Amino acid sequence: MSNIPPGIDAREICFGLSRETDEYSLALFLQLFSQKQLLRALIPRMNDQEIAAVVDQLSGVLRNHLTEKEYHELFLNDHDHHH
Repeated sequence: MSNIPPGIDAREICFGLSRETDEYSLALFLQLFSQKQLLRALIPRMNDQEIAAVVDQLSGVLRNHLTEKEYHELFLNDHDHHH
């Protein structure tokens, strides 16, 4: 039995053909990357610098492209946040 989330075909991931394909592929890649079984295996093997780099990179993307309201609603799933 596959651990890949339903509806994801890793063979569809392809970068560099078009913006639309890149966006679709990135969404699939991130869904595969965030699988609990993979994270349980991967994270303990990462050193402190790798962890910090991943957190910094992803936090930067969120800061650059989301408003504070979107960050709370979309990332934190906090719909009651008042700023």
